[in-house]
Amino acid sequence: MNLKELYHNRWTRFIFWSLLYVLWVIWLGNYWWLFGLLPIFDYHITKKVKWLFWKKEYKEGEKRNALLDWLDAIIFAVIVVTFINIFFFQAFKIPSSSMESSLYTGDHLFVSKLAYGPRLQQTPLSIPFTHNVIGKHESYSTLIQNDYRRLKGFSNVKAGDYVVFGFPNGDSVLVKAPADDYYSVVRTLGREYAVKHYGPVKVRPSDKKDHYVKRCVAVAGDTISIVDGNVYVNSEPQTVWDGVQNSYTVVTNGQRINPVVLDKLGINTAELWYDQNLPGYPAMPLTASMLESVKSYSNVVSVTRNVDVWPPDYPDSYLTIFPFNGNFKWTRDNFGPLWIPQKGAEVELTLENLPLYERIITSYEGNELEVRDGKIFINGVESTSYVFAQDYYFMMGDNRHNSLDSRYWGFVPEDHVVGKPALIWLSIDANKKFPKNVRWRRFFKFV
Repeated sequence: MNLKELYHNRWTRFIFWSLLYVLWVIWLGNYWWLFGLLPIFDYHITKKVKWLFWKKEYKEGEKRNALLDWLDAIIFAVIVVTFINIFFFQAFKIPSSSMESSLYTGDHLFVSKLAYGPRLQQTPLSIPFTHNVIGKHESYSTLIQNDYRRLKGFSNVKAGDYVVFGFPNGDSVLVKAPADDYYSVVRTLGREYAVKHYGPVKVRPSDKKDHYVKRCVAVAGDTISIVDGNVYVNSEPQTVWDGVQNSYTVVTNGQRINPVVLDKLGINTAELWYDQNLPGYPAMPLTASMLESVKSYSNVVSVTRNVDVWPPDYPDSYLTIFPFNGNFKWTRDNFGPLWIPQKGAEVELTLENLPLYERIITSYEGNELEVRDGKIFINGVESTSYVFAQDYYFMMGDNRHNSLDSRYWGFVPEDHVVGKPALIWLSIDANKKFPKNVRWRRFFKFV
């Protein structure tokens, strides 16, 4: 008996699919699902119930119904792809240049859910193949809401990892400005103005927040500092990865640098501008290798790294830099030291450090927080300390001066982590025409 004949034996197929199913149930950790072995047994052995009720069984010689065949294929695809999206991989597109020159705008990725363990759906009622919107409407219903739960994965989030996660501030969204940070707009313009001009406000559950991708630079228990744009973790200089780029003022002799040369260098020329009054480029994003090349150009007079010091330049006022309090004299290039909260760790709470942990206590861990007469009350009880319920992370974009990241909205909770980019399967440059817009060298590139 060859393998094909062996597989077509009903008992062989039953044992094969039963073993896979049992392994999945063990991974899931919910043994009530073992009752699913009954329909598997019936489907392969007893055949008392037509489980694929939509599928037409044709008699020998009967003409096939193309419409029913298409319906069968669509239903099968929806079930299989949905299962894969939940437990294994999900497609994701890089929407902005915050990770250049590591991940490019227009990169289409497969994100591995297995890397850190798949996060089970908290909002399961959703239109297949959508995340949170379809057209101008929500693609999900909050009629059923499950508690957060994550299955076992291959590893935990580590410093240096690319991570896809739900935007922490994405629980509230302005309908007319969905890409903007609602809380930042409210702080700078006022809630009444924001809602009047950009509202109304939509509220989204945790697993339906927009997805972001950044690099994790500090994990729970670490202390991060940024000094003149250089990142230190636990007082040690952090590795400068190849894709990390900072902004430089490039002064020329009055001539522009050939845009073809800049494009070949890997610079996103669509976001570059030339100031004739300088003359030169006030904010050219460069990696370490790009920097050396630009310095060597004959029409370049000087190259100076841009560093934000206190008080920060507009628009990076203290209202836009975490924790949005003038007592913390932090900028995007001079930030911290900041300790990253760790599950089970206890921190002393004071009015001075409360801005650091306020959103964790209320939004991420679901407590009521109130300050009365100079005292802090959590769930109605006076509190001088707090124990964290989960781990947190500090994320930054590799394009350090063009990235809205943890410097602007704080910590990323562990329950917001979606997965780890694994493979670039397509990359399109929206600023060019076909076929030059296709980045062929990035096809099927492992991340």
